Amino acid sequence: MAQKEVSHKKAAILGLQHLLAMYSGAVAVPLLIGTALHFNSTQMTYLVSIDIFMCGLATLIQLFRNKYFGIGLPVVLGCAIQAVAPLEMIGQKFSINTMYGAIIVAGIFVFLIAGWFSKIKKLFPPVVTGTLITVIGLTLIPVAFQNMGGGNAQAKDFGDAKNLIAAFITILIIVVIEVWAKGFLRSISVLIGLIVGTLIASCMGLVSLKPVAEASWFHLPQFFYFGVPEFEWSSCLTMIIIALVSLVESTGVFFAIGDLLHQDITEEDLKKGYRAEGLAQIFGGLFNTFPYTTFSQNVGLLQLSGIKTKRPIYWAAGLLMAMGLLPKIGALVTIIPDSVLGGAMLVMFTMIAVQGIKMLTKVDFENNRNILIVAISIGMGLGVTVYPQIFQPLPQTIQLFLDNGIVVASICATLLNLLFNGRSGANK
Repeated sequence: MAQKEVSHKKAAILGLQHLLAMYSGAVAVPLLIGTALHFNSTQMTYLVSIDIFMCGLATLIQLFRNKYFGIGLPVVLGCAIQAVAPLEMIGQKFSINTMYGAIIVAGIFVFLIAGWFSKIKKLFPPVVTGTLITVIGLTLIPVAFQNMGGGNAQAKDFGDAKNLIAAFITILIIVVIEVWAKGFLRSISVLIGLIVGTLIASCMGLVSLKPVAEASWFHLPQFFYFGVPEFEWSSCLTMIIIALVSLVESTGVFFAIGDLLHQDITEEDLKKGYRAEGLAQIFGGLFNTFPYTTFSQNVGLLQLSGIKTKRPIYWAAGLLMAMGLLPKIGALVTIIPDSVLGGAMLVMFTMIAVQGIKMLTKVDFENNRNILIVAISIGMGLGVTVYPQIFQPLPQTIQLFLDNGIVVASICATLLNLLFNGRSGANK
C-alpha cells in the first residue's frame, strides 16, 4: 500500500532531519583526506563545501528513477568511508590527480558492470539479507559510542561527564518523543533531539561558533579544481575493489529499505541503483571530491520517523546542494557536538539492527543450518569490525575486502547459504 505523501513544509523539516543524520559522516571523509594530504584552509574549504554539494547531487541521481539509472527509493548518498585509507595512500604515493583519475575509472567500471552485478539478487534470500542488515546496524554502533564519548577515543577528555550527559539527554529526548508524542512531532524526534541536545551542550561549553565565522559565504563547484586527473593502473584497481565493496554494502541497504516499504527489490532496481552510484562516483572524480555510496545511517531514520516517501529526501538533497554553495550555512551544522550526534546515532543504528532481526524471524530456524549461517556470519562481521587488523598478514588487495565487517558478513552468509541450502533451498 502506497504511503500518504507529506506536505512540502513537513517534508522540508524531515529532509533537514535526514541531512543532520548523515552530515557528520559526509564531512568526515574530506576532513580526513584533506588533513592527510596537508591541504591548506582554502583547499579544505572547497573540499568540504563541494563535497556536501555533491552528496546532494548524488542523492538526486539515485532518487530520479528513469530508463537508465536511479533506484527511486528514499535513500541518501554520501562519501564512502571505506575509501579514506586507499585514497590517502594513492594521494601520498602518487598524487592527488592520480587519486581523482582512479575515482573516475572506478565509477565507469561500476556503471558498466551494473547489469551483471545485479544478478547477485539470487544470492540474497531472507537468511542472507536479514543477517546482512543486522550486521549493518551492529557494526555502526561502535561509531555511535565513540561519538557519544566525544569523537576521539585517544583524547584525554574522552568519556568526559559533559559528553556523556549531552549524549544521554539526546537519547532520552528521542525516546520520550517516540513513546509519548503523536503525529508529525513523533516523526521528527531525532531532529528535536539534536536541536535540544545541542542547546543543552552549548550551556556546558561544548559548542563553538568558530567554524561558522571562518567559513566563506559562497562557492561554486569547478571541474578539475585540483588539476587534470591522471591514471595509474594499480590505483585504478584499488578504487575498483573499494567500489565493489561499496556495492555490496549498498545492496544490503537497498534490501533493508525494500523490506521497510514492503517492496520487492528486483534485478532491474539493483542495476539502476548501481548505475546511479557509478555516475555519482564519476562526478565525484570530475569535481575533485570523492566516491559516493548509499548511506545506511538513514535507514534507521526512515523506521523511526515512519515517513518513507521520497519527498523528504528530495528536500534533503536540495538542502545539501544549497549548503555546498553556501559554506557558512553548511558550517552551522558542524556546531552540533559529537556527543549529541552519537546519542542520536545510537538510536538510529540499533533500529537498523532490530529491523534485520525482524527479517530473520521469517527464516526457518528449525533448520540448524540456518542457525549456523546467521551465527557464523554475524560473528565474523562483528569480529572484523572490532579487530580489522586480524587479516594484516594477507596481501593489501585482499585486506581491502576483509577489513569491512559488513562485506565479510555478506560473503560468509552468501557462501554458507549456497553451501548448506544451495539455490533450490535458499529461501527456506
